[in-house]
Amino acid sequence: MEKMDHTILEHEANERLDKIVSSIREEWSRSQVQQWIKEGDITVNGKKEKANYRCQAGDLVEIEVPEPELADIEPEDLHLDIYYEDADVLVVNKPKGMVVHPSNGHFTGTLVNGLMYHCKDLSGINGVLRPGIVHRIDKDTSGLLMVAKNDYAHEKLAAQLSEKTVTRKYFALVHGNIPHEAGTIDAPIGRDPADRQRMAVVDNGKDAVTHFHVLERFDRYTFIECRLETGRTHQIRVHMKYIGHPLAGDPKYGPKKTIDFGGQALHAGVLGFCHPRTGETLTFEAPLPDDFAHLLNTMRRGL
Repeated sequence: MEKMDHTILEHEANERLDKIVSSIREEWSRSQVQQWIKEGDITVNGKKEKANYRCQAGDLVEIEVPEPELADIEPEDLHLDIYYEDADVLVVNKPKGMVVHPSNGHFTGTLVNGLMYHCKDLSGINGVLRPGIVHRIDKDTSGLLMVAKNDYAHEKLAAQLSEKTVTRKYFALVHGNIPHEAGTIDAPIGRDPADRQRMAVVDNGKDAVTHFHVLERFDRYTFIECRLETGRTHQIRVHMKYIGHPLAGDPKYGPKKTIDFGGQALHAGVLGFCHPRTGETLTFEAPLPDDFAHLLNTMRRGL
């Protein structure tokens, strides 16, 4: 059972309890949170409240997320975009809007549901909820992921991530015109102490390094490539916000006035690693999804 606390901030005062809790994790649906509240898994100041309780600044919300019901996870034919596959590893191009693995409130339509339909042999190291999942990307980020089909491959791939030898390049559209052509952001990331729903650059965070360079400039936006040296939660989104250039369309870290893109304009376009068994260097590239390419073309036309 996962346990966490959340102290209600000033800007959350008078909001419904179910609305606040469901915004803490993108994979928590409002209906699932309402069920947890009803069953007493979520309390306010040690007391059970209703879903429509209007929270007050300083309220302590305690959340105990029950273990998911595994029987609800079913294989689904999601027509996955497979870039590579052999007996050890699989590379898939995840579409925007797809959650990587099942969680409370998201038992269908996830990448894992699709993987379970596509292949029966997946690594069990990360447990039954995350079979084969070595690393992940956010729901509204599109792009390439490597998946382990057995425990041997999983351990080898995870070691490469830990040793920072995996190549991960992302393409992003950010607010503002970055004044220099390239740069490195070396700033630790951890839970935002002022807003537990988000990550932030904090002194006691985990090491996080992002390298970037400019690909194209527009009037009020910049198109960049980012290379991850580490893989912290929301790393690119947090780092670009930290230097004053948040991702366009980002509902969590971007400004309120941003483009209507249905999420952050971020695509994991390049993935490279050594094959876990043969040692061969494998590199894959996935083009920008149609909506991202259309967005850039619109900006090139000055619209």
